[in-house]
Amino acid sequence: MKLLFLCLFFVSLSGMVTAQNFEGEPFEFKKRLIDAKVSVKKTGPYFGLQQGKFLVAEIGGERQWKQIRLLQAQTHAAHMGFNYNFKYKVLGYDVGYWWKPNRIGLTYGGNLFLRSDFNRTKFGFAPVIGFKMWLLHLQTGYHFMPRPNDFETNTFFISLRIGIINDRDIEFKK
Repeated sequence: MKLLFLCLFFVSLSGMVTAQNFEGEPFEFKKRLIDAKVSVKKTGPYFGLQQGKFLVAEIGGERQWKQIRLLQAQTHAAHMGFNYNFKYKVLGYDVGYWWKPNRIGLTYGGNLFLRSDFNRTKFGFAPVIGFKMWLLHLQTGYHFMPRPNDFETNTFFISLRIGIINDRDIEFKK
């Protein structure tokens, strides 16, 4: 008999707790869960290699703004770095932006760049398309620069970067 009363007590208690958590419309909780937004800001360095006609080492920093949602998650990022061709002594600086419109998909972006062999300097624009998964970001693009291209730098390239996150800020919104 005590066991029966104890079971009835726990069943009624669980019903009261459930009623307290789901007040209002029955689908309101599901709607709030779908509409909930979590914003993550990540900052850190990246290291990479760029291969085209020449092999170039890259190093820089990146800031990512990620909107984590059940539907339509997006990532935006800005980066700034430099690269160096050790064989031909060509120094380069890159400033860029990329956007990833969903969780699994391609990244789209562009870079403004400056290249110098310490005698001449060139600048230009590089549209890039890539794929990012976890720490790795694989990109390919084309450096558009004024003619003549009279020193050894990549025009068509592929680059692989590894990003290391040092700082992460998480913000919850309703």
